[in-house]
Amino acid sequence: MDIFDSVYQSTPPWDIGRPQKAFVDLAAAGEVTGSVLDVGCGTGENALFFAERGHDVLGIDTAALAIRKAEEKAARRGLQARFLVWNALDLAGLGRTFDTVIDSGLFHVLSDEDRSRFAGSLTAVLEPGGKYFMLCFSEQNPGEYPLPRRNTQEEIQETFREGWSVDYIRPATFENAIQAEGHHAWLASISRRAQG
Repeated sequence: MDIFDSVYQSTPPWDIGRPQKAFVDLAAAGEVTGSVLDVGCGTGENALFFAERGHDVLGIDTAALAIRKAEEKAARRGLQARFLVWNALDLAGLGRTFDTVIDSGLFHVLSDEDRSRFAGSLTAVLEPGGKYFMLCFSEQNPGEYPLPRRNTQEEIQETFREGWSVDYIRPATFENAIQAEGHHAWLASISRRAQG
């Protein structure tokens, strides 16, 4: 059983019943285009938001219970998003590519080793010129909890140094059910460079 399956027995604090505002704003700005892969999709609110706007969407998560809840939401809302129990470190196994990848809270639970594996995994599914949008905790949050990790802009840039272009990293809010003001976060737009 995935460690997050037990968390989804109830409602985890990041499962806010709506998409993260950072992704709503990206959609309003026209930054999210084409087909969308949501890595670490949880119960699917961000994926369903983009499906509702006509994107071809696949959401993946290692927590089977979260995926089941996402599928139930999609069915209730009459949306065509697909969901799979899948490991984001093996995206090549999906056998397809996407124009956009979104990440709400996956990157900040990965170890250093897994971060480099994840960046490599992303290259297998993101079209050259495609965009990866990541929302993660920033180092401006207080506390010493091991997860989620607090991330610096430098750590993000280092992970995506080879084969990527970091378009921007800007302050954002990671909304949650515990703190009305949310947590300090970074929103990063990272493009896969065309080869050659």
